[in-house]
Amino acid sequence: MARLSDVIEEFIKELIKETGGEAEIQRNALALQFKCVPSQINYVIGTRFTNEHGYFVESRRGGGGNIKIRRIAVTRPYSDFMHLVLSIGDRISEQSAAAHINNFADYKLISQRDGKLMKAAISNKAITASNTENRDGIRAGILKNMLLRIIVD
Repeated sequence: MARLSDVIEEFIKELIKETGGEAEIQRNALALQFKCVPSQINYVIGTRFTNEHGYFVESRRGGGGNIKIRRIAVTRPYSDFMHLVLSIGDRISEQSAAAHINNFADYKLISQRDGKLMKAAISNKAITASNTENRDGIRAGILKNMLLRIIVD
């Protein structure tokens, strides 16, 4: 017998497939349907619908916890771009992040203006975590999400 997490994952994947690559679900309604706690839904989404697995997840507060999940359909020239995004890893320094952003702008994958805004968002001035490791982890997450947003939209 399949684990509940596997069943929920397959249900969501099928829903995404049926709706053309994007599905909006209500966490509480899905939890009721599968007779589980809402945190089980969060677990499945948080572990199986990540950027690294090719999904972009937007969470909306209120109204039963709406969550929009999109399958990232990467085509050239974005396939190489997606590979670079995923290669960023869990941590990145401000200097390394700025170098990535400069490269993306040089190759016209992002505009110069977007590059400037991204550098401001990932700067040490903007990210005021207590230590370098936390700051570099936060920076990697912000940078990857900004870059993925470019691919998704």
